[in-house]
Formats: sequence, structure tokens, C-alpha cells
Amino acid sequence: MLLPAAPETGDIAHWRATLKAGRAQLAESYASKPDAASNLRRHAQLVDEVLRAIWLSAAMPASAALVAVGGYGRGQLFPYSDIDLLLLFDTPPARDVESRLERLVGLFWDIGLEVGHSVRTVSECVEESAKDVTVQTNLLEARLLSGNDALFDALHQALSTQMDRMAFLQAKLLEQQQRHARFHDTGYNLEPNLKESPGGLRDLQTVLWISHALDLGESWKNLVDEGLLTAQEARHIQRHELFLQRLRIRLHYLARRREDRLLFDFQETLAQQLGLSGQGNRSASELLMQRYYRTAKAVSLMNEILLQNLLSRASARRDAPPLPLGTRFQARDQLLEACDENIFQQEPDAILECFLVLQRHRELKGIAAPTLRALWRAVPGIGAAFRRDPRNRARFMEIIRERRGLTHILRRMNQYGVLGRYIPAFGRIAGQMQHDLFHVYTVDEHTLMVLRNLRRFTVAEFAHEFPLCSRLISTFERPEVLYLAGLFHDIAKGRGGDHSRLGKSDARRFCRQHGLSPEDIEMVGWLVESHLTMSAVAQKEDISDPDVIAAFGRKIHDQRHLSALYLLTVADIRGTSPKVWNAWKGRLLENLYHATCRYLCGESPAGEALQERQVEALGILRQLAVPESSAQNLWAKLDEGYFLRHEAQEIAWHTRVLGNVKDDAQPVVRARLAPSGEGIQVMIHTPDRDDLFARICGFFEHINFNIVEAKIHTTRQGYALDSFVVLDEEQRASHYRDLLNFIEYELARQLSEAKPLEAPSRGRISRHLKHFPITPQVSIRPDDKGTYQVLSVTAGDRPGLLYGMARVFLAHGVHLHTAKINTLGERAEDTFLIAGNSLDKARAVLRFEADLLQQLQS
Repeated sequence: MLLPAAPETGDIAHWRATLKAGRAQLAESYASKPDAASNLRRHAQLVDEVLRAIWLSAAMPASAALVAVGGYGRGQLFPYSDIDLLLLFDTPPARDVESRLERLVGLFWDIGLEVGHSVRTVSECVEESAKDVTVQTNLLEARLLSGNDALFDALHQALSTQMDRMAFLQAKLLEQQQRHARFHDTGYNLEPNLKESPGGLRDLQTVLWISHALDLGESWKNLVDEGLLTAQEARHIQRHELFLQRLRIRLHYLARRREDRLLFDFQETLAQQLGLSGQGNRSASELLMQRYYRTAKAVSLMNEILLQNLLSRASARRDAPPLPLGTRFQARDQLLEACDENIFQQEPDAILECFLVLQRHRELKGIAAPTLRALWRAVPGIGAAFRRDPRNRARFMEIIRERRGLTHILRRMNQYGVLGRYIPAFGRIAGQMQHDLFHVYTVDEHTLMVLRNLRRFTVAEFAHEFPLCSRLISTFERPEVLYLAGLFHDIAKGRGGDHSRLGKSDARRFCRQHGLSPEDIEMVGWLVESHLTMSAVAQKEDISDPDVIAAFGRKIHDQRHLSALYLLTVADIRGTSPKVWNAWKGRLLENLYHATCRYLCGESPAGEALQERQVEALGILRQLAVPESSAQNLWAKLDEGYFLRHEAQEIAWHTRVLGNVKDDAQPVVRARLAPSGEGIQVMIHTPDRDDLFARICGFFEHINFNIVEAKIHTTRQGYALDSFVVLDEEQRASHYRDLLNFIEYELARQLSEAKPLEAPSRGRISRHLKHFPITPQVSIRPDDKGTYQVLSVTAGDRPGLLYGMARVFLAHGVHLHTAKINTLGERAEDTFLIAGNSLDKARAVLRFEADLLQQLQS
């Protein structure tokens, strides 16, 4: 059959203009009257009309059909969503038809339609559907646009006959589980995906796909008619679905592209479009996101209830006899049931008992849907009287003290709204964002991550991850004080003021009400108040200085307090973001822990510590067959401060390399894998000069490495003996070893050539930092000994930041003694011990601070 020529360019222009005008009208209409259902339906109808017209003009074979599938097949189309099409044929198309199809699909793209298409026969559709649940799901919502009705009916009949309903249900449950895992099983990331995240639109669509496959209906009303939903629950779901649809429509229009992530770039504008405005110290975007997180929590709950009901309906099994679990609960089909669904209303203390029973019976997979429904209805009744009831207080502490299942049960209690009702302060942080550039979760999700980390320390299978933490917690009596401290450590965030002090008051009150001993009340309150202290000392102060250790040790009551604070600190840092924790920070905290242990035991004053370190270093050198004369040659050039600030293995490394090196103008650069197991440690020995630190910073900036620690020492002969720990900005640890020779050669060459310093780069700042900027802060104060000045800098991190500061040091004649470069996500909190003649003059210090601030803001 001879087919007519492809449509003319004029037709393309016409259809493009038609589509553009129609979409513009839809956007204008939505801006004036935001009706989500109408927008989605009318957008699909607009595309229907254009596609039908093009299909008819292309004069495709009468035996073919144009079919909408996927979300477009539902008759709903978001402003910039893909358009999924099936080009259906009775037999494989001939070559000339294939050529025509290629031009047709190209035309779709030319007029502005982002099309995802497949060309198949009915038998091919059935075959692909059987192999791939995604294809099967797309075809489930197939809708004929144009072409052969009989062929489309044949497809529908073939797919219905081929459908294995139970297999489809199980495949969709697995698909949802895998999708949730991609988001770390949380919908509470700071930039969630409206479509794919747990609690997003996809969780609602999954329910309707399964109900459709089971012939139970394609809408929430159908599920009400089938007895799977109550009318109240259907209204509840529709309200949350409508909110998510409105957000997604507005997000597409704002981004002018298919964008389903609630990026920081759009959150404030979206909030304003929805009529939200800031309240107190909370911005409009924070209020928007809190509403989103609460919607996601409700969607997740209804998803769980409905999927259970659908599974029960699909399996059509006869109820197995229940296994009694006390007088009020029973187990059936690995789910917890209430013996009487009215139990929560009649006896509210059964609410916490429900979670305790679930926690104690690990064979149970969850709570049965009817019991979940009853629990959902009862949760609003948790009030002051419930919280005062001694039975509920005792039961909550039983949950906290259970040896297993605490993390999972608290997550469930949070998801179902029980935890926020029982601890109202926790309810206020549910869904609360944190714009500090290093937390990537909401406050409540971060808190549960910290509890998860604490509990993980107790599991023998994970002892290899943090051996010291696992050893400490295994002998820690009454570990519930750790869990309560973790639960309350950030509970006062968002109130204004010092959240550690405010949280301490909440924690102490809660502990008194729940019958803890005075000793444990003091411990929990102290941990909440002090939970940031150990991290600050380890990452910002010189922990090789005995005075620093002594000052920190005086804040610690005893070994039990030290162990508790160390455990909470590690769990807290690891719970902020997968990117914040690294081995270098772990080593700093561990070193501080051991040094403080020695202080609390009254061991090793400074002189004894120095001698012990030298003896240990000599032992290492003997094992390496390095003669003691090498140590004598080098150590005679070094003062006491060097030995206090370097560990024995570092001293041995320096000695092995430099013990027989004669002082000359040629720099010596050596690199090795850092002892922490992450990053590279670099040693530099060269005649000291004012621009040395700036040159080293410039080199590492050029190769995209971050300096995280710098120890600067000048020998008695005027040579720099500097040590740096550097990390790859992209954290590609696998190639560290490959770069050792490169760093040694290139850095030595550049230090030898002494070319003029290059200007610092002006790298792009992150989106997060762009929308939530940090006002740079600089402070200078004398150290406790009056020997150096302590420079503290807080700023948004970006490429070239440290190099730029080093150039300011150079311009003002400021010399660096030590540096702690602490990057928390995208927030830099750096501390330097500095010296220089200009720092003795008030005006010079003010000029130095002003230049630093200018550099940090540029």
C-alpha cells in the first residue's frame, strides 16, 4: 500500500503553535483558578486532539491503532510529563511503514511532545508484559486514541487473560520496596521527590494499579464500594493526593521542565504561591515542607493499610486460627491483631501495649489493617491524661528498654503519629527542616537515625564498623539513658535560643515523670546539653595540647559520662548525612576519647606523654630497621611542641624519611595513605618561607582535594616540617594510592619553581548554599597560653575557600601554626592557630578580619 508523503513543514508549525497556545491557556487558567483535576484532564485532552489529528493525517494502515499508556493512559497529564504511546499493529509493520513511523515519531518531537513510544503487535505486548511488570503496568491503563477498535479490544482481552493477579501484586510490592530503598526508606529528605519518594504519588498509584489488576476498581470510590476503604478514609486520601498533585503541577510550571524533586530553588516560591508566609523564626518554605512531610506520612499509612487489604482479598485464603498474645492481642498470618477493634477507644493504654507486643515478637511483619485503622482513629485521643497515666509511662519505658526492635518500633510510632502525641515536643519537630547545610533529613528523621546508629553499635554483626563503639556499649549499664538522650538531643530545635539547654529541660522533666533514678536523670540531661561539645573540641581544637585535653576532661564527670558522650557524638554525626562522616573525623574523636581517658585516670602529664611518644616511635623505627642515629639527627632539630602534636607513627614516618636528609634548598615531599584509612597524608620538608602555606593550598585546590588537617612546624634550623591530611572532593577513595607519586613529584616541582601565586578560583556554589546562604563569621582571640591567636571562621564551603584565606594570611604577614578544616556538608567551620607581628595591633587585626570577610563573601 502506498502511503502519502510526510506532513509538510507548515503542518508542523501549525501543530506546534496549537500545542503551545493550548498549554499556555492551561497554565494561565491554573494560575487564576488552581483546579488540579481539571488541569491534568484538559492537558491530556489537548494532547489527545493533536495526536489524533497527526495520526489521521499520516494515514497509517487501517489495521493499526494509536494507544495511550502509562499515566497518559489514565487521562491525566502533568504539564511537562512524558507522553507514553503504544503504536499497535496486527502484524509486524513492513519496512516502508517502519520508515513512516520513524518520521511520525520525529514529528511528535518536532512539535514539542516528549514521547516515549513502543511499536508492538498484540502478541509482542503479551510477551513483554509477562517478562516485565513495568510494561504490564503501563499496558494496564491503555486507552485507545485512534485507529482499529477491534485490535485494541483484542489487546485488552489478551492482557486480561494473561494476567496472573497474585504475581502482579507481589511484583508491585517488591517494586515499591526497591523504590523506597533508593530513597533510604524515608520520605523526609530535604529535597524529596513528589512522585517517587515514600509517601509520594507513586505510593497511591501502586494501590490503584493493584486494585485495577484485581478487578476491584480504578478509583478511591470503587474501593469504598468494595469495602476496602471507608468514605472518611477516601476523603482523607483524596485530600492528600490533591495536595501532591497541586504541588507537582506548580513545580513543573516553575521549573519549565519535567521536575519532580522539591528542590530548594523552588520551595520558597511554591510556598508563596500556596499563600503561606513565614511565622516567627520559620520561613514559608519550612511551613510548606512540614505540610508535605505530614502528607507523606499520611499517604504511607494509607498505602500500608490498603496494600494489606488488597493482599488479603487477592489471596482469598481462609483465615488461619489466631495465636493469642496476651488478653488483648493475637497474631494471624504474621500480623498483629487486636482481639477487639474497639479496644483502643475503650482502653487507651492498649495503644502502647500494641507496639510493645509487636516489638517483642520479631516473627510479626506488622499490624493488621483493621487494627491499624482502629489505631489511626484512636491516636487523636492521646492527650495529657494519657501521658499522665502510670501504665503508659511504664509501658513506654519498657519499649525503650527492650533489647531488640527499638528503632523499628519508634519509626512505626512516628509514622502512625503516636510518638508525636505521646511526646508533644517531638510532634513539633516532625517534618521540621534544617537549613544548616549538613543535615539532609528533617529533625525527627535525623533523631531516629541517631537512635538507629546507637542501636547498631549493640549488634554483633556490625561490630566491625565501629569497634570502639561496639566495645563501649556492650558494657554500658542501663543503655536506655543513651536512647533517651538521642531522642531528646535535638527536640528543642526551631524554638529559638540554645536548643541544647532547652532540650535538657525537656529531657529531665520527661525522665522524672518516667521514674528514672536521679543519677540517670542527670546523665540524660547532661548528654542533651553537651551533645555538641566533643565534636567541637575534636574538630576545632588542638587535641595534642595537654591543656586542651585537661579543659575538656574537667567537663566530663567520669568514665561513664565520657563513654556515653562519645557514643552519642558518633551516632549524631553519622545521622546528619551520609557525606558528613569520614574516617578522619572518626580518628579525631577516638584520639580525644583515649586522651581524655588518660586524663581522667590521672595518667601522663605533658612531659611523660612526650617521652612515651618518643619511646613508641623508636619501637616502630626498630621494627623498620631504621638506625637510632636517624632519630638523633632529626629530633635534635625539633622542639617539644612537635612531639606533642604528632602521633608516634607520624614521628616514625618523618624520621624514616628525613633522618639522614641534609638541609638544603630542595623540598622533600612524601605522601602515603592516611592512617585513618581514608585520604592521603602528605609531609613537606623545605626551607620555610612566608608563602609556603598559600602555595600548598593552591596546589591541592588545583587537583580538587580538600585539606582537612594541617600541622605546621618550623625546625630550629628554619625548615618547615609540615603535615597535611587531604581528601578527594568527590570522595573517590579507590584512586588515592594511584595519586601518591603524582603528589610527591608535582608538589615538589611547584615548590621548587616558586612561580607567582595564581588567583583563587571562583567555583560555583551549590544550589543549597545559593538559597540558604551563610553569613561569614570571623573571630580572633588569644589562646589560653597567650602564645598564639585562635582564628575561627564559619562560611559556606566552595572551591578555593582555603586558598583565598591563605593569600590573606600572606598579605598580612600572618603565620599558621595549626589548622583544623571542618567541613559539615556545605558549611565550613575552620579553626587556625596563628601568629604574626600585625596581630599585636588592634587596627591591624581589624583590617585582617575585614579582608578575610571580604574574601569569604567574594
